[in-house]
Amino acid sequence: MNIIGINAFHADSSACLIIDGKLISAVEEERFNRIKHWAGFPIESIKYCLKESNLDLSDIDHISINIDPKANYFQKILFLIKHRPSLKLIFNRLKKKKKYDSIRELINNEFEGSNFKGQINNIEHHYAHLSSAFHVSPFEDSCILSVDGFGDFASTAWGYGKENEINIDNKIHFPHSLGIFYQALTQFLGFKNYGDEYKIMGLAPYGKPTYVEQLRKILLIKTNGNFELNLDYFKFHKENFNYRWENGKVEIEDLYSDKIKTLLGPERIQGEELTEFHKDMAHSIQKVYEEAFLNILNNLYEKYQNDNLCIAGGCGMNSVANGKIKDNTRFNNIYIQPAAGDAGGAIGAAFATHYKISNKKRTFKMNHAYWGTSFNNDQIFNCLKKNEKNIEDQKCFFKYISDNNELNKIVAKDISEGKVVGWFQGKMEWGPRALGNRSILGDPRRSDMKDILNLKIKRRESFRPFAPSILREHVSEWFKNDDEVPFMMKVYQIKDDKRKVIPAVTHVDGSGRLQTVYQETNEKYHDLIKEFYKLTKVPIVLNTSFNENEPIVSKPEEALDCFLRTKMDTLVMENYIIKRI
Repeated sequence: MNIIGINAFHADSSACLIIDGKLISAVEEERFNRIKHWAGFPIESIKYCLKESNLDLSDIDHISINIDPKANYFQKILFLIKHRPSLKLIFNRLKKKKKYDSIRELINNEFEGSNFKGQINNIEHHYAHLSSAFHVSPFEDSCILSVDGFGDFASTAWGYGKENEINIDNKIHFPHSLGIFYQALTQFLGFKNYGDEYKIMGLAPYGKPTYVEQLRKILLIKTNGNFELNLDYFKFHKENFNYRWENGKVEIEDLYSDKIKTLLGPERIQGEELTEFHKDMAHSIQKVYEEAFLNILNNLYEKYQNDNLCIAGGCGMNSVANGKIKDNTRFNNIYIQPAAGDAGGAIGAAFATHYKISNKKRTFKMNHAYWGTSFNNDQIFNCLKKNEKNIEDQKCFFKYISDNNELNKIVAKDISEGKVVGWFQGKMEWGPRALGNRSILGDPRRSDMKDILNLKIKRRESFRPFAPSILREHVSEWFKNDDEVPFMMKVYQIKDDKRKVIPAVTHVDGSGRLQTVYQETNEKYHDLIKEFYKLTKVPIVLNTSFNENEPIVSKPEEALDCFLRTKMDTLVMENYIIKRI
């Protein structure tokens, strides 16, 4: 049974392919069209998935999408009666629904001469999120939680998964949302771009919990894991709220009402210098979010007394909160797949359909994130030859090194000498994190490495930390929590005596958003870090995404272009190494 799962007409549009219950490929549309968080129909992602497996559209049995317009119907009617939103808001919702109804026509138009004759399945948004985590997790049974902005008129869902079954116990419905709380206050602090919430996580450790009491008037934490927004401080639910994704770029106007300024003070203007007020506000936002998040989890544990937990939804990307679960709840084993946000809903829609139809025993487990595009040495050579003059004009040269051990020694030495290395290997990562296949690497021991990276390539805010990739077998020597973190989804404290050794990846509060690297899932990256360890006695490299204010590079041409237009020192694409003279 061949199933394509999609997240469409929403931010982080994506597609995946599963065959007989096994994930074959998964990719986000932004990697093809180069527009961050692109929203629309993921046609290029679908084409890639089919091409990768030599399948035709007519070979697909099911297309499953992570939305069901019929879901939560009673709650929608209740909201209309109680809140009487503007007619324009209702009209825009109906117009969006119409797009989902035209999927068969849309896809057949793109594949001339090949018709999709299978079934289209609508999977409720949060069910798809829960499936995207639980159905690919290592657990036979587990507590499950989905938290995001909104999808299918709900923001949160939790319950229990056992074998193939997912049972949802409770939902928080529109307009109450932890995701909206966090997003609105991210906007309030002047970070207006869609997806900027991670900046609050980076800024929070610089501040103090000064504004917790004020924020508790905005987010009201209830019993049994529930919460509510104080709607006086928001406007998205009652006006003709503008959510635009023209030409695929997502733009959302301010979610909060003017009343929030009377409670918190003036909003930060985009680009304005950050003050202690802004830092304290970021710290307080993160703290109050964690209170509500952990309240859900503790109530969920009390019901099921199972120490396995699967998390999904956009809020599942809050790695700071995720890193506090073990110390503040009784959950011991936590699984979060690498595309926890809406992109991951494509996988959930596909697996939910598979298990509803087949009812087979689960065998697939997602233990790595490498499901995207890949390129062999011949393709990379063709790219380099085509751009040879430009490479020479930039005073660079390239050569082929057939032996991986020799290659790793050269690259590890470059990193140990403070050089910035672009590392382009194997299949592209699924999700927003670079995990050693589309990465920029640096020496974690250098206190100036953050400044070097920001000067040479990233040009991003100085308060944002860089991540450590660490050999799994050495985690307990360097971090206070010895845990599995393959997808960089948890922030843990670095041991006190190690912080001064790796200042480039140690945040101001002594933490690091680690990635545990395994030989069995990424041998080449593991061996490179091992080679660096032999040179330096440090089993860690600094890892950041291979991009410059754009989606992570997907093709050799994009990697080469990023290398040439920045001041990166070395680029390694499979067995080809490109260096500046």
